[in-house]
Amino acid sequence: MSSPHSVADFQGRPAPFHRPALLALLPLAAILVACGAKDGTPAAGPGGMPPAEVGVVTVAPQSVALQTELPGRVSPVRVAQVRARVTGVVQQRLFREGSEVKAGQVLYRIDAAPYQAALESAQASVVKGQANLTQATTQVERYKPLVEANAISKQEYATLVTTQKQAEADLATAKAAVQTARINLDYATVTAPISGRIGQSLVTEGALVSQTEATQLAVIQQTGTVYVNFTQSSTDVLRLRKAIASKQLRSAGDGSVPVRIVLEDGTELPKPGKLLFSDLTVDATSGQITLRAEVANPDGLLLPGQYVRVRLSQAELPSGVLLPQQAVTRTNQGDTVLVVSADGKPGPRPVKVGNAQDSQWVILDGLKPGDQVIVDGFQKMMVPGAPVKAVPWKGAGAAADAAAPAAPAASAPAATASATK
Repeated sequence: MSSPHSVADFQGRPAPFHRPALLALLPLAAILVACGAKDGTPAAGPGGMPPAEVGVVTVAPQSVALQTELPGRVSPVRVAQVRARVTGVVQQRLFREGSEVKAGQVLYRIDAAPYQAALESAQASVVKGQANLTQATTQVERYKPLVEANAISKQEYATLVTTQKQAEADLATAKAAVQTARINLDYATVTAPISGRIGQSLVTEGALVSQTEATQLAVIQQTGTVYVNFTQSSTDVLRLRKAIASKQLRSAGDGSVPVRIVLEDGTELPKPGKLLFSDLTVDATSGQITLRAEVANPDGLLLPGQYVRVRLSQAELPSGVLLPQQAVTRTNQGDTVLVVSADGKPGPRPVKVGNAQDSQWVILDGLKPGDQVIVDGFQKMMVPGAPVKAVPWKGAGAAADAAAPAAPAASAPAATASATK
């Protein structure tokens, strides 16, 4: 007769253990657990699962610049409005809209026939004036000996001299008219006053432009280097100037304060600009001061009128801490991080968060050197307070570059929460 245990096995159910056999296995399990604790590995989690693996960074204080991000607008360094200086019909447009032009490059040709005729008429007046002057001079020279011999009256001689002077004045007027006519003729050929990028043409061939109205034809803007204008409160500007004067801020080689420009898509220009204190006048209505940054723009990414963000260093912490933003939990009750203790158990730690630096937060208080802060692997920690296995965090982007290897800790090596600025 078969036993009930063998029948259960044939039905697909595991045969139950006898109580004496289960009690015999318990001491062996206790010995295995004790051996695992002695070799330095964390104790197994609930259900015999290995401890969750989390990415951590080790806190290492460093010099951190406190930055302020402000809205700004791009403006060109130089702007020139191309306007008509003579009246006439536009015959040609000789540039491509949106292209780079050089100073003196021909942009438009206005009908020059009337001005060519005026030049020729003025030149004829010069010839006539020269003839009249020659005749008047000859008469003066001829009558000069006669007046000395009292052969003619002095009044008659004075009239001849006056006629000579008038001929000289008429000739000078004719020469000036020639110069004016030549200038107007040159104005019929419109050239670029400065080098830069020219926008769309505001007139087309066949359009009548006027000298009296100074018809605008196009606009040229220099954008190889641009200005970024932004405003800040007078209190912050005063604090900034004091920090610069006391050398609390890192400056560029020429002594200027660097600024970073962030585009609308969140990307940052690779080269910093420099802050210019060109106009420190406080707006009486808002208490704001307009500041200006000069930024190199060789690739033309910055366009006049474009909205950007300006990152400006206001002060510098000698012993600041940078943490990836994903390591910090921000709520209405406060900001916290998870710190791995010496026994491998994570616990919350309240912190004081400052400004953002790229993809990191500036931690002002709450952490000390050597603390291991969890950055990645939160989803693996199923049971609160269960031991974890800390490994160096290998993030992506700027935060990954900021993480540097640290010395091995009691449980596992960790990464360093520092950024190379």
